[in-house]
Amino acid sequence: MTAERERRSTGGSSRSAAARDTDEDLSLLFGTSTALFASMAGPAHVLEAANPAFYAAVGGGRRERTGVPLADLMPELGDQGFIALLDQVYRSGERHVGRDARVVIGTGADAREAYFDFTYEARRDAGGNVVGVRMIGVETTQVKHARRLAAEQRALLEQIARHAPLPEVLDGMCRAIEELSPDVIVSVLLADDDGRHLRHGAGPSLPGFYNQAIDGIATGEGVGSCGTAAHRRRTVVVNDIATDPLWDDFRDLADRAGLAACWSTPILARDGRLLGTFAMYHRTPRAPQDSDLALARVFADTAALAIERHHAEQARLAADAREKAARDDLAFLLTASTALAGRLDERQTLECLAALAGPALAPLAAVDVVEAGRVRRVAAAAPTEQARDLLQAHTPARGGDEAVDRVLASGLTEVARRTPTGPGPWQELGVTGYVCVPLVDRGRPFGTLTLLSTGEHCFDGHRIALAEELARRAATAARNARQYAQRAAIARDLQSGLLLPDLPDIPGAELAVFYHPAGEGLEIGGDFYDVFRRDDGSWAFILGDVCGRGAKAATTTALVRHTARAVAPLLDDPVDIAKAVDKALNDRNAHQNNGFVTLVYGHLAPAADGLTVHLVRAGHTVPLLLDAEHTVAAVEAPGGLLGIGIPPRLTGHRFTLRPAESLLLYTDGITECRAAGTGQYGDTRLAEALASAPPRPAAAEILRTIAEDVRGFLGGGRDVEDDQAALVITAVEPTRGAGAGGVAGSRDTSGMPACSRGRRSPVGRRTGEHEKPINWEGRDRGDDDRADR
Repeated sequence: MTAERERRSTGGSSRSAAARDTDEDLSLLFGTSTALFASMAGPAHVLEAANPAFYAAVGGGRRERTGVPLADLMPELGDQGFIALLDQVYRSGERHVGRDARVVIGTGADAREAYFDFTYEARRDAGGNVVGVRMIGVETTQVKHARRLAAEQRALLEQIARHAPLPEVLDGMCRAIEELSPDVIVSVLLADDDGRHLRHGAGPSLPGFYNQAIDGIATGEGVGSCGTAAHRRRTVVVNDIATDPLWDDFRDLADRAGLAACWSTPILARDGRLLGTFAMYHRTPRAPQDSDLALARVFADTAALAIERHHAEQARLAADAREKAARDDLAFLLTASTALAGRLDERQTLECLAALAGPALAPLAAVDVVEAGRVRRVAAAAPTEQARDLLQAHTPARGGDEAVDRVLASGLTEVARRTPTGPGPWQELGVTGYVCVPLVDRGRPFGTLTLLSTGEHCFDGHRIALAEELARRAATAARNARQYAQRAAIARDLQSGLLLPDLPDIPGAELAVFYHPAGEGLEIGGDFYDVFRRDDGSWAFILGDVCGRGAKAATTTALVRHTARAVAPLLDDPVDIAKAVDKALNDRNAHQNNGFVTLVYGHLAPAADGLTVHLVRAGHTVPLLLDAEHTVAAVEAPGGLLGIGIPPRLTGHRFTLRPAESLLLYTDGITECRAAGTGQYGDTRLAEALASAPPRPAAAEILRTIAEDVRGFLGGGRDVEDDQAALVITAVEPTRGAGAGGVAGSRDTSGMPACSRGRRSPVGRRTGEHEKPINWEGRDRGDDDRADR
């Protein structure tokens, strides 16, 4: 975040810091969920394996055991129906999915309420018999609490927006927090105009005698938690009122009220003025957690908004002119913020700044930046084109006696009711005064906004403060635009380095590939593919999906591809190569959760009757086969995920891809895309689209057919929330395949539309070791199919 130092901008700096704190507090309060995994055996549901997140969720300690029936490990689950659900899944073999299920974990004083999204699914042996139940879940407690917090925040903001009376807003805020945290008692005290005393604002759950006793207390060191916090202008935490010297004068009062701990946060205005204090009391001694302090800061900011709005309303009643000016300022800043935030190009952002400042704040405005040690004027605004050209042509000299140079050196705003020093078109433009405001990034000025007055126009404190706030927002927007451009460039460079520049030419085959990462190009995609030649003259192909995105996904992708390329000359069986990749993933860092990988890896070799294909599928979506009669079948090759620390059970599959037949490999970003108000695109529709390709289609034509169908499903939308990749291998007569790979194999030839994330469908899901994908056609490929292991 930028730490700005601006002259005449005490309020601007405080507001910037408050905004940063609010962002950090909300991030801390909302948090993230943790995935849970447990595997149970037999009708007694004996816990065989579980990950650390599972043990942490169920209480840890003595519960971190295996070989124990779940009903014995967590007896509280029986009365809540979860053991019965396990019995049902074990008996029927049918999966059970729970959404936002409430669970009470533990008993007595150690019990806690939690919420989970979870799936119970049957574990089967090689013969298809149910041998146990597997649980995969995500704790949604923090999300649920965050939603409640957001709802309360929204209700308070709505109250503030409709000018509800301040006591009503503060009372509602106290009750909302006490409902969110039942063991908390909340109080708000309001500062007098002189900031030396605190008056009762709200405390609905405190005894009346207590509220009366503290009404009017002075602000100062040692005046309880609230008086001291108001004096210090920072949070004061008293874990035990009975022993803390700050409460010497109020200990008996607190004892009568049954209060044992008090954490007080000052409520500060945007300009740093004291507005009051926000206190959280407890009836037993207690130290706050980070989330408690974050909650206090968030609602202190909300209280600050309510109190400031109340003061603004009082000011409006006293002076309509001041109220109108405040509204105009707010509208201007909101419009300016929207305009500045809508540009992701730094030069355009600074040009927008000049256009916003002139004529709203001054008749003339100019923006200068430092580049390579030299000052360069990047934008100017004036009433006429001639005046703008004069102002644009003037560039202040670095090291000279000019306002721009002084402001760049000091980082402070400079104001003068005279023409600027140094040469310039001041007489031609009729300049009578100026304000020069620094544009600050990370505490260092990188440019200036100069406002010039003409004629009767002059600068008052109000306009100067507005200019400083506009400059602060513009500096932040310019920094964001610069960072966006840098990150996008880095992501493009890394992404291009992880992909093949062109697909190779393979005799007897046509290749076509589609690849599109999710997002706006700021992160590396998690999907990957590769095609390379092996030493024996055959070809290897791979398409997969890495858990996660960004730099970590990039390193994992590189590890998978390079491992496959390294061991391919040494191992003939794709199963062995997939196991080598699994070992590399697990060996990379045994103490770090690197996430899982799914993939389809195979070998391709020309044969007299087409192409021999030998592949293995490791938890990935089911490959699809399109034969010459345009019948679609799923290629059955069950296999588990890679990189999860559990040796996968992998099954190789060998078949012949005859001329005019095609093999489609794809990631779940295609099948799980979802249009607004509809279900997923799904595996069945993908199979139908594949079957609708033109007769004897080329590989690129197949991708184009699928792309058009997905685009029609989405109504032309291209928003991407999950990475998408697809690889088509089409067997052709040798004369047709020669030289065709380079043409059909260029990336992104399909124009595949972007897709949205959705639930996995039966065929395209990441399958486990014993799952059997559906064969739409329902036929066997005869002598061509042979299981290798």
